[in-house]
Amino acid sequence: MPEVEARNVVERFFNSVRRMLEGPVVWVRESIVEPNQQDYPWYHQKFRRVPTIDECYTDDPICYFEANCQYKRDRQVDTEILNILRTRFEECHMYEAPDHFERCKEIKRQYEEAAGNWFTKYGDLGAYHNVRSAYMKQKHRLLWERKYGPVGEGIRDDQNTEKSDS
Repeated sequence: MPEVEARNVVERFFNSVRRMLEGPVVWVRESIVEPNQQDYPWYHQKFRRVPTIDECYTDDPICYFEANCQYKRDRQVDTEILNILRTRFEECHMYEAPDHFERCKEIKRQYEEAAGNWFTKYGDLGAYHNVRSAYMKQKHRLLWERKYGPVGEGIRDDQNTEKSDS
C-alpha cells in the first residue's frame, strides 16, 4: 500500500519516526523469520499417536492423561466425520426430494454404518466419560461376544446345546 504524502511537518515527522522503528522489524521478519518458517496451514497439524490406555501401567498418571487426550481427539474426529456424513445425507435428501429413496441409498447406508460404529464405541457412556470408561465398555463387549456371540444376533445355539446334552 503506497504511503500518502504528508500534509504538514508534524505528519512528516511521525512518518519518519514510524519508518525508523518499523524498518528494522520488517527487515528481520522478511529476511530471517519468513524464509526459515515452515509453510503449512495450522489445520494440517498432525499429532503423534500416544500409548493407549491398555498399554499404560496402573501407576502412571502421565500415560493415562496422554491416553485420555488421544481418546478425546479421536472422539472429536469420529464425531465430526459422523456430522459430515449426516449433513451429506440431509442435503441429498433435500436436493433429490422426490427420488431421494433411490438416489440417497448409498449415502444413507454409509451414514447408518458410521452411526452404528460411533454408538458401539462411544454410546451409553454418559456425558462425562473418559478413556477408562470407554475401555471398560470395550472389554465388557468383548467378553459378551466371547460368551454369547456378536451383540444383536441373539445367544449362540452352542450354549443351549451344551446345557441340554449334560
